[in-house]
Amino acid sequence: MLATRTIIGFIVGSAIIGIGVYSLVSGFGFQTIEVDETFGIGEATSYQISANKGADQQMVITGEKFDLQLTSPGGEPEIPSTSFSKETSLNWAHLEDGVTRIEIQNTGASELHIQATFNITPDPILFTYHLLVIISGLVIIGFSMGFTLRKPKGF
Repeated sequence: MLATRTIIGFIVGSAIIGIGVYSLVSGFGFQTIEVDETFGIGEATSYQISANKGADQQMVITGEKFDLQLTSPGGEPEIPSTSFSKETSLNWAHLEDGVTRIEIQNTGASELHIQATFNITPDPILFTYHLLVIISGLVIIGFSMGFTLRKPKGF
């Protein structure tokens, strides 16, 4: 018969392994991020979008007046610091693997509204984090199985 601590450790370790495996599997491929933000008068924001070749990006910026600067890997699109007014819609795809940098400054007398859909590639270091979560679940199961074999002094 298994000890109570062993059963609890096995359940907790299995749950942690399940979370790690789910995170690992869901981390493959493009991840879609929806952005819906509003900025006040004089505020600025910037975005860095890391994506592989062929990742589609969409952005709609609405405001009285704003400055926009966009640099993308492969050079298309390339928008130097330019002033816009009313509404601007941007649609582009990454021509090369890399990071797109977007800087927006609200220079108008009203709020600036940004709606965007970014397709990004997750950071490769997250793969290692997911593996560490899975390994910690295995360690918990291993320690809890030790309670079945022999009971340490004091327990």
